[in-house]
Amino acid sequence: MSEPLHPSSLGEILDRTAQLYRSRFLVFLGISIFPTGVALALVCAVGLIAAWWNEAGARSVSTAMGYALVGLFAIGVTLVALPLLLAVAGLASAAMSHAVSTIHLGGGTTIRDAYKVVWRRGWRYIWLYLLEGLLVWVAPVVVWIGLVMLVAAVAAVARAGAGADAGVLAGALSVVVVVALAGYGVWMLLQLSLGFPACVVEQIRAWQAVRRSFALSQGTKGRIFVLYVLGAVLGWILSMAVVFPLTIVVALIPGMNNPQHAQTLGIAVLLIIYGASFAVQSFVKPVYGIALVLFYYDQRIRKEGFDIEWLMQQAGMAPAGGVEPLAPEPAPWLPPAASQAGAGAIEPARAVVPPATQPDLGEPQ
Repeated sequence: MSEPLHPSSLGEILDRTAQLYRSRFLVFLGISIFPTGVALALVCAVGLIAAWWNEAGARSVSTAMGYALVGLFAIGVTLVALPLLLAVAGLASAAMSHAVSTIHLGGGTTIRDAYKVVWRRGWRYIWLYLLEGLLVWVAPVVVWIGLVMLVAAVAAVARAGAGADAGVLAGALSVVVVVALAGYGVWMLLQLSLGFPACVVEQIRAWQAVRRSFALSQGTKGRIFVLYVLGAVLGWILSMAVVFPLTIVVALIPGMNNPQHAQTLGIAVLLIIYGASFAVQSFVKPVYGIALVLFYYDQRIRKEGFDIEWLMQQAGMAPAGGVEPLAPEPAPWLPPAASQAGAGAIEPARAVVPPATQPDLGEPQ
C-alpha cells in the first residue's frame, strides 16, 4: 500500500475502490466469475431439460407420470443446486475479502491463492453466508407469509359485518407490512455488511463475525447504503448497455421475424438477458467486495486505532493481531491426512528435550 492508513470519507473509499479494482482487475473479476458461472451453468442445465420436456418428454409419458417426474426434478434441483450455490457463494465472498485485504495492506495474491486460503475454513464461511441469508431474506419472507395468513383470516371474519371496508383495511395493512419488512431487510443487510471482512481478516467464527459486524457498522450504515445504491445503478446501466444492442442484433437477423421463428427468437432473447445479467453481476460484485473491506478497515481505524496498531506491527513493536495470518491452519472440515498432503509442507524438526536426570545418591550401603 503506497499511502498510510487513515480515516477516509465516502469519496475517498470509492476512489480507493476504483484504484484497487483497476490494479488487480483480472484477480477480482476471476474470483467473482466463479459463483456466477456456476449459477449460469445450473440455469442453462435446467432450461435445456425444460426445453427437452416441452418438445419430447411430455409426449412420451402419461400425465400422472409427467407430474411425478417434474416433482422429482424440482426436488433434485433444490437438493443439489441450492447447497452448491450456497457453498460457492460463501467461498467466493470470503476469497474476495481475503484478496482485497491482502492487496490493500501491500501484499499480493492470485485467484488460486485466495480460494486456497479460504478453503481451509470453508464451513465457517458457508455458515456465515447461510446466516446472512436467513437474517436478511428468509426471516422477512416467513414473517410476511404468517402475517398475510393472519390478515386474510381477520378480513374473512370481519367481512361478514363490515362488508367491503374490511377488504380495503386488509389491503392497506398488507402494504404497510410489506414496506416494514422491506425496511427490516435493508437495515439487516447494512448491519451484516461487514461480517465477511471481519470473519476473514480476524479469523473469528460466524456468530462472532455477525456480532462484530453489528458493532463496526454503527455510524457508517448511511455510507454503506449509498454504496449499495450506486452499485445497483451501475448494474442497471451496464445491463441496459448490454441487453439492448444484443436484442436489436438478434431481431435484425434475416428470417427471425417470421412467425415460425418467433419461439426461437424468444428463447434467444431470454438467453441474452440471462447471460447479460450474469456477466454484469460478475463485473459489479467486486465493487461491493472491495468497498466493504475498505469500510471495515475504516471503521477499525475510527473506533480502535487500527492505523496506529498497523504502524507498530510494521515497526516490529507489537505482535500481529487482528490481521489475517499468512498461513492459517487447516480447517476442521478437511481430514488431517488430506490437509497435510495438500499443504505439501514438511513438519519442522522438534527440539529434543533430554529427560530429567535424578541426582546420584551413590551406591546403597
